[in-house]
Amino acid sequence: MGTLTKQIYRYTHPRSMRHNENLWPFVKIQRDKNNAISHLNYRGENVPLVDLTSLKENFKGEVLLTATGPSIKKIDFSTVPSMPTVGVNGAWHLNSDLDFKFYIIVDMIFVDNKPDIIEEIIKKEDLVLFTTMHGIVRIIDKFTLNKVKCKLAVIEDKCYPIYEKKISNADIYNNFNTHKGIIFSKENINIAFNHDIRNGIFDAGTVIYWSLQILSYLGFKKIYVVGLDMTNFSTPRFYETKNDMLPSFLAEKLQEIIIPAFSLASLELKKDGVDVVNLSLESAIPSHIFPKMDYRDAFK
Repeated sequence: MGTLTKQIYRYTHPRSMRHNENLWPFVKIQRDKNNAISHLNYRGENVPLVDLTSLKENFKGEVLLTATGPSIKKIDFSTVPSMPTVGVNGAWHLNSDLDFKFYIIVDMIFVDNKPDIIEEIIKKEDLVLFTTMHGIVRIIDKFTLNKVKCKLAVIEDKCYPIYEKKISNADIYNNFNTHKGIIFSKENINIAFNHDIRNGIFDAGTVIYWSLQILSYLGFKKIYVVGLDMTNFSTPRFYETKNDMLPSFLAEKLQEIIIPAFSLASLELKKDGVDVVNLSLESAIPSHIFPKMDYRDAFK
């Protein structure tokens, strides 16, 4: 976005709304009764969006969630039974083996640095791409709206709502403890899980945490996760080499944020009758949170 519009925005809006400076005044939105963004106009063009309410509990049964840890290389996907498949970030490299129905990207560093992957994802007409408003804007700027053939589902960080004030991590509990469907970690009351993604999703340093909130909302009852290693962070992701690795910021968040968040997610998903099976045997996520299983045993 232009430097002039950024300066105008900064002079006319409080610092707590700085996360919107790259959107204003080109992004215009409307919200529905559930506070979901229901209409989007970007630079005078209407951008079709998936109605999140239409997806609520619209699915059932099993789903495969593909993370990007190195353990992916050990899996023979020809032995994995057919089921709806969800990809995140560079999992698209499995496209020849898996038919992705859903995709989730919230990391703008990935969007900026992997345009070749993004271009392939947005070509798939029967795919629903969950991404943030900043993701949608970047995609349209890079490829134009005409080249977006997939369906776009806009999701928001609960603490950074579009055209509203941000909520600091230290204020999460104080701001949301009376909100229906939002549950807090007993280990850290500023880690939360939202059962209704229409009004925002809580971050915990990893797109997989976003994914669990989304898949629970969609109605799936058994989530198989591959590539959830959360260890050896200096090792390239399954599709990378040492020369083209994007940075990872997971190591410093693992113990204080990610593991408590996954623990909370596990409890909440179990209450809803949702089982999560971690198919990465070397995963740093403890088995009491998500049971680990060899994929060959899981899909016998």
